[in-house]
Amino acid sequence: MTSAPRSVAVIGAGAWGTALAETAARRGHRVRLWSRSLDTASMLNRERRHPALPLILLSSSVLATANPADLADSDLIILATPAQSARATLKLFSHCLDRPLIIAAKGIEIATGKFISEVVCEVSPRAEPYVLSGPSFAADVMMSKPTAVTLAGRLLAPAGELAALLSLPTFRIYSSDDLLGVQLGGAVKNVLAIACGIAEGRNFGDSARAALITRAFSEMLRFGHALGAERLTLTGLSGLGDLVLTCSSRQSRNFSFGIALGRNEATPEGPGESTVEGIPTSAAVMTIASDRGLDLPICRAVKMVLDGRLTVDEAIGELLARPLRPELAPL
Repeated sequence: MTSAPRSVAVIGAGAWGTALAETAARRGHRVRLWSRSLDTASMLNRERRHPALPLILLSSSVLATANPADLADSDLIILATPAQSARATLKLFSHCLDRPLIIAAKGIEIATGKFISEVVCEVSPRAEPYVLSGPSFAADVMMSKPTAVTLAGRLLAPAGELAALLSLPTFRIYSSDDLLGVQLGGAVKNVLAIACGIAEGRNFGDSARAALITRAFSEMLRFGHALGAERLTLTGLSGLGDLVLTCSSRQSRNFSFGIALGRNEATPEGPGESTVEGIPTSAAVMTIASDRGLDLPICRAVKMVLDGRLTVDEAIGELLARPLRPELAPL
């Protein structure tokens, strides 16, 4: 893509999709923001603000819709739905997937163990998938607080062009050609954030959090190495950067859910009113880990708690009882 698109479509009118729609509008693009709910689309057009982001009005160039046909003339599509509903949602837009498609969902499809870029290519072999990921919260982006993320594609040059088309002074997008690594970091960190939330809920303190994040990063590297992700990618924004943010801020649904688990104030099924991507992703990660013989003790402990096979206290006890070993063991 050599020139700015005239029209950007965002599929998914949650907080993150709305923030990305507003970012594209501020960059000068005409934006169509699709919601599955006609009531939600009508509300956004009428009130010009999202309930989860009430402080900022939407730009006039953002038009919400519930009609998939309204996205047909878009030059660029951004997918911002929950990962587990991505396949079903994409099938609604099979008529317009023959153009760049940026995946802003973070997760692994639990039914197949596939990353969302693979799901995109299965639904539409004509699509050219890109992935946007990194340490970012919708509210921060909406309020123009400085944020940096990564946009990955199969080729670096087109990813860089797309990054330039959507970047703002306060929303810096770096480019990458490690499509797998950028997705992997964004998915796995949600599972690890639940573990860090549990530690926070148990009031283990800052020293324990630092140690847990460090060991969690080691698991991310081990998982990424086994799947072929680039190590440098996982040390960047979409890996370590996103992990640190998600494992330390209550704005993170996964971290907040973990806190509630640690306080015995939540059930393993998660809150019904919001998406906690780490719950289904934990199952996908552990299926892949089992198939490859990978030792991911923190991810395993989270999955065991979510399955009801261990209590929080039992999971913590198992982790603390693991044999001591050299810290910098080979991946």
